Amino acid sequence: MRGSARGRRVGLLGGSFNPAHPGHRHISLAALQRLGLDEVWWLVSPQNPLKASAGMAPLADRLAGARAAARHPRIRVLDIERDLGTRYTADTLAALGQRFPGVRFVWLMGADILIELPRWVRWTEIFHRVPVAVFARPTYLLKAMAGRAAKRFAQYRVDPARGRALPDLSPPAWAYFPIRKHRASATAIRAGRQSHGAAMQEDLSDTQS
Repeated sequence: MRGSARGRRVGLLGGSFNPAHPGHRHISLAALQRLGLDEVWWLVSPQNPLKASAGMAPLADRLAGARAAARHPRIRVLDIERDLGTRYTADTLAALGQRFPGVRFVWLMGADILIELPRWVRWTEIFHRVPVAVFARPTYLLKAMAGRAAKRFAQYRVDPARGRALPDLSPPAWAYFPIRKHRASATAIRAGRQSHGAAMQEDLSDTQS
């Protein structure tokens, strides 16, 4: 894969994908259109440093679920962080820049991630390595725009109408895209699965009592 994407415009959507869901696909399709990207790469993390390993599905299962959820020829599901040996996004971006020097990368995230970004290791480095595209998520707009990350890089925010130019801008540069909000949430999906499992266990107990 080294160098195979030279000259292309690629959006990077990182995360645990535990599990992948239609919201990931929704943001990816918006990024392809609004930013004029050639591809979006889903970077399925072996283990998110901010999340407990308990309750984390095996990487192979998360990769399979992500491929089933992507359902698009221009969305690629990768476990490249395992290959690169990186744990933090800042290190992943540095390694990708070395491996694919001709690619114009853009980091993609929902507004909820912009809020928590200052908890990430060397988070400011992300803005200095690649342009960043932030997409609307339900209920998060005001908090995201008032958050530490948005304020820290306020002077580098560009109009979303210039979205197709964002991959070509020298970082730091970022834009917020007020797209139609998608309510899918991995947390809610996991909670629903747990509730369903508990209900099934209760029904099973009833039949055995």
